Amino acid sequence: MLAMKIGVISDTHLNISDYRLQEIVKNHFRDVDLILHAGDIVDLEVLDVFENKEVYAVSGNMDPDSVREVFPEKRILEIERRRIGLIHGWGDPYGLEEKILREFEDVACIVYGHTHRAVNEMKGGVLLFNPGSPTDRRFAKHNSVGILDIGEEIVGTIIYLD
Repeated sequence: MLAMKIGVISDTHLNISDYRLQEIVKNHFRDVDLILHAGDIVDLEVLDVFENKEVYAVSGNMDPDSVREVFPEKRILEIERRRIGLIHGWGDPYGLEEKILREFEDVACIVYGHTHRAVNEMKGGVLLFNPGSPTDRRFAKHNSVGILDIGEEIVGTIIYLD
C-alpha cells in the first residue's frame, strides 16, 4: 500500500529554473505528493518550477542570505507517521554520513545533499538518501534526483538523468 510519493532534489545551484528542472517535473515529479529540496537552491525563484506542489527545503552552504532567511539548516518532518530528517551537509564529504546521523535522533530517514553523489542505503536502521545533483557533475558520474515512496516502509529510488 503506497501512502505517499515524494520527489527529492538537492544541489540545483541555479539562479532561475531552466529546462532541466522543467523536464524533471514533467517526467519524474508530476505525480508526487510533495517535494523535498536538500539545499544549495541558490535562488528562491528556482522553486517556482514546482508550481502547486508543497515544497519543504533546507538551506545549504552555497545558499545566500535570501534563502537562509526562508529555510533552516535542518528540519524534521512528520510524514505518514514517520520522522524524516532533512539537512544539506557541510565540509569534507568523507565521513559526512556519520556527521549527519549525529544531527538527528529517532528518525527513519535522513535526506541530505552536498556531495552531489547519489546515496540510497541503510545505516544503523536509518535510510540515508542523497538524490545527487540534477545540474552539476563535478563530484559525480551522473546527474540525478530521487523518489521516496512511503508505505509500509520507506523505499528510496535514485533516478539517473543522463
